[in-house]
Amino acid sequence: MAETELGCRDQRWSLKGRTALVTGGTRGIGYAIVEELAGFGARVHICSRNEKELKERTEEWKSKGFDVSFSVCDLTSRAQREKLIDTVSSVFDGKLNILVNNAATVRLKNCLNYNMEDYSTITTTNLESPYHLCQLSHPLLKASGNGSIVFISSIAGEVALPMISLYAATKGAINQLTKNLACEWAQDNIRANTVSPSGTRTSVMQESVLPHLSVTHALS
Repeated sequence: MAETELGCRDQRWSLKGRTALVTGGTRGIGYAIVEELAGFGARVHICSRNEKELKERTEEWKSKGFDVSFSVCDLTSRAQREKLIDTVSSVFDGKLNILVNNAATVRLKNCLNYNMEDYSTITTTNLESPYHLCQLSHPLLKASGNGSIVFISSIAGEVALPMISLYAATKGAINQLTKNLACEWAQDNIRANTVSPSGTRTSVMQESVLPHLSVTHALS
């Protein structure tokens, strides 16, 4: 990023001194979120199952002067989620300002064709994982004195779209979870918000989702 652009950002507002964890930060929407947070001066930690991508993205961001670290983590594993937050606590000295629950998965099927393996994978990744990460991160967010949780949901959590009933159900649950955490944790100076994009033409969308959809609007 050009120095003039960074200077322009500094004039608007700054995240210098703030820390952030972004799940699924190597591709798509997550990648863009990391770019923005780091561009505004935040120290960012990301996670993904793909170590090669993590290393490539981190080197790319370091070349831009961004402070980004990473963990290899399968978010469907409770033990690995716990290890991730232990690492984040160590890297950020026990304080976390921003938690972005971005990682999610989808399988395009008619409702009658989903099986228990589909159900387990989608609900664990899209709902159990962010819920648990919020629980684990609460002490760090509270310690920061100014915590913020951002869930990346989807328009699919609000309206009916074909072939994604399980995904949509998890996103609807995330929308409600946001409201509950916003109420419960306000006393700890922790905010909770949801962003619900419609179709977002990322590389992930183009490779794995759009070819299988016959509707004009796809999920985020």
